[in-house]
Amino acid sequence: MAHMPANERREALIAAALRVVARDGIAGASTRAIVAEAGMPLASFHYVFASHDELMAELVQRAVNEEYRAIAPLLGSDITDAALGDLVYAGLVRYLDSVKAEPERERAMLELTQYALRDERTAHLARLQYERYTDLVQMALEAAAGRTGWRWNTPVADVARMVVALADGITISWLVRRDDREALALARSAARAVEAHASAPAAAPASAQGDPRA
Repeated sequence: MAHMPANERREALIAAALRVVARDGIAGASTRAIVAEAGMPLASFHYVFASHDELMAELVQRAVNEEYRAIAPLLGSDITDAALGDLVYAGLVRYLDSVKAEPERERAMLELTQYALRDERTAHLARLQYERYTDLVQMALEAAAGRTGWRWNTPVADVARMVVALADGITISWLVRRDDREALALARSAARAVEAHASAPAAAPASAQGDPRA
């Protein structure tokens, strides 16, 4: 362990923290439990993190980074001939794919949010998590409208909060039921609800009415 670089120790502790939170909840994710999961001495934790709160904040940032990777291709897309709802649906599907790939991480993030809200001293972590989610979704919505020529009739920040809430519902539904077909159908309905807050340019394509996976 003495020869492990600091960045590798940090990554190992973050991965261990996610496993502990997903398995035992935040209440069980003490510093000692995390270092035991990582197979490290306690001193290793304090070598790379100033506090337990710093590690929790890092978990939040990692969650946001994962969401960014899920929709980044849409932010850089050159698609101009799709309906806005279809792009929203594509973004939700990419997000859902990331949830299905790492359900333990998603459970850990939900646990982190619930734990943070129990105490005003940690509530800022939940607010930070959702502020960053909303900012990221707003960027994607603005990019989608800019590329397709659609116009938002509702303030895009409000639409972004709506998308975050819908994505949360889809996530919890899938984690409980593990029904891919149902989740895709929910994503399609959510995309149509979001598109209802925008106006299409002249001769714009309508949203697809179905999807082979839905």
